[in-house]
Amino acid sequence: MSRRVVRQSKFRHVFGQAAKADQAYEDIRVSKVTWDSSFCAVNPKFLAIIVEAGGGGAFIVLPLAKTGRVDKNYPLVTGHTAPVLDIDWCPHNDNVIASASDDTTIMVWQIPDYTPMRNITEPIITLEGHSKRVGILSWHPTARNVLLSAGGDNVIIIWNVGTGEVLLSLDDMHPDVIHSVCWNSNGSLLATTCKDKTLRIIDPRKGQVVANNFEEPVALQEMDTSNGVLLPFYDPDSSIVYLCGKGDSSIRYFEITDEPPFVHYLNTFSSKEPQRGMGFMPKRGLDVSKCEIARFYKLHERKCEPIIMTVPRKSDLFQDDLYPDTPGPEPALEADEWLSGQDAEPVLISLRDGYVPPKHRELRVTKRNILDVRPPSGPRRSQSASDAPLSQQHTLETLLEEIKALRERVQAQEQRITALENMLCELVDGTD
Repeated sequence: MSRRVVRQSKFRHVFGQAAKADQAYEDIRVSKVTWDSSFCAVNPKFLAIIVEAGGGGAFIVLPLAKTGRVDKNYPLVTGHTAPVLDIDWCPHNDNVIASASDDTTIMVWQIPDYTPMRNITEPIITLEGHSKRVGILSWHPTARNVLLSAGGDNVIIIWNVGTGEVLLSLDDMHPDVIHSVCWNSNGSLLATTCKDKTLRIIDPRKGQVVANNFEEPVALQEMDTSNGVLLPFYDPDSSIVYLCGKGDSSIRYFEITDEPPFVHYLNTFSSKEPQRGMGFMPKRGLDVSKCEIARFYKLHERKCEPIIMTVPRKSDLFQDDLYPDTPGPEPALEADEWLSGQDAEPVLISLRDGYVPPKHRELRVTKRNILDVRPPSGPRRSQSASDAPLSQQHTLETLLEEIKALRERVQAQEQRITALENMLCELVDGTD
């Protein structure tokens, strides 16, 4: 039996089912899901959905541990001055999410494990470098704190979120609007699609296009006559690609192999209501005890519905063939190591005993302080800082001391507020 037939027999009976109503997030009445939101971002801890919020930019973050109807006063993550266009969870920290906006900025947020009592309005860091709207975000798959953004200025910027610095700027490779960007498995190359109908493979550190204008596709799959946008989700562990059409009510899935004809149709999951968008759970967030191989989060107008794909097995034992080791939350490289030319495959974990998300980990940002940069050594100029009047030096020192004291006071108040919120959450949970 050939490898292709073996693989197809394994996934031939993939069942999809929609979760019960009480397992879905219903009635998100804080605002409706925007039409611009083509997906929701999900990880083993949280579900995030872009929403409309009084003309500003906001999204809502819901803990996956709690399901059901969402209160109309549920707090939002809000800080952008224009609509949020994209959101992406950090693959190496389940509590960190980045957002991109029409206001040309990127914000990175720390989401607490507890439900906050008010809107989250202060990001960990704001990244500014694009001259037009930012519509695409993608975290590096193996390097810590490396984030890619692409904007309406046809520029791709790669950031070190840990310092707020631009690592690379690719500003002369796309003559028109960039539609999508994707890293390869170890983050050494990028694949981009553009309005000029050209697919490019880019080495970002060399700043070179290493391949584009592919002459002939290896496979061509006719879908249907719908003109909706296709949202592809690929699972490298099972070599299955899922195609969800925006405005469609079905999910088609295909197996990808190395042998002709390369693309093998498996099945179609259909439901009654069309999807406005779709989210895809990382493999480490699935329930291995139920042979779950994929989980989608389907956006409706007023709810988000889980759709679970399972491979039925009679045995209750762990299914090694369904769950090879998969990328875990630990990065394989630091940002500086990747920038210097190093590559590393993702750090894999076993799902044999299930996956337990790590506890809350704080993202620390260390910005360079211009006051810490000493002037170059050499002959002093006639009007140097040391020649300034003593009163001016004293005033500067006083201001710096006041700034330091205010910063310490703000940090102390933030810690006190967080402690009080935690106490309130414990009291509320205790009265349920």
